[in-house]
Amino acid sequence: MLHRNVVPLLMLGDDDEGGQLLAEFVEAGAVVDHIHRQSGTRSPIIAQELDTASGHHDFTFVCPETSEDLPRYVPIGQSEVASALHILTQCSVFYADRLSESILEAMKAARRSGAIIFFEPSDVEQDDLFDEALGLVSILKYSVDRLGERLADLHHDCVRIVTHGAAGLEIRHDDQAVWCSAISAPAVLDTCGSGDMVSVGVIDWMLSSGLQANDLSTTVLIEGIVAGQRLAAENCAFVGARGLFKHCGPNYAREVLRVPSKAYSAATRQHSSS
Repeated sequence: MLHRNVVPLLMLGDDDEGGQLLAEFVEAGAVVDHIHRQSGTRSPIIAQELDTASGHHDFTFVCPETSEDLPRYVPIGQSEVASALHILTQCSVFYADRLSESILEAMKAARRSGAIIFFEPSDVEQDDLFDEALGLVSILKYSVDRLGERLADLHHDCVRIVTHGAAGLEIRHDDQAVWCSAISAPAVLDTCGSGDMVSVGVIDWMLSSGLQANDLSTTVLIEGIVAGQRLAAENCAFVGARGLFKHCGPNYAREVLRVPSKAYSAATRQHSSS
């Protein structure tokens, strides 16, 4: 999305929805050689219910029109990991928000080659896999509402980014903890994707800074996290998880990441002229 060399490794169905998702990745500039489409598999769908007046949204795995269950995420397998080993052993940052045995193997391959492992789980489904993954992780990002209690006594040597919704987030490492208040959005139509934008900002900043896993700490990451928070605030003014990118493009998004200015907001200009 920011003119970076991004290579998704994932499984989609050989269906219309899979084709639409693939087109989205192509439009975003991703290398799609390792997006696998499998016959007989249905691509994942999640429905969003959005009130743009309040910016409030909910997600559901049930079709709002038919009340039928929507198809869920299907993880990659060992063959997909094997086909991407040459990519995994060269990547600078490996990002995952799900976990399976095959994803864990991909994570191990990237970690052995020195990649920063950025893990952003929303749930813990298999304790043994999760605990093994934590031993590989460089950055662990999670919501205090979803995983705060489960990870309260975490002792693994990784930097934790703990999100607290609209209030802001904490950065924790060893005995250090730094609070970063959320940045006010110029307008709020849709908060979907806000957390993703913070992650995008952090990853982009690490790549620009040439950081290695051993370099990471609370103080080192603050600048990248605040840049990501600026991007998240701007994105709230547009509908969709990637609304800012779709309406303003990657060059504008990069300017948001680079310049902490109160005058930069395309969202403010858009809403004042509408």
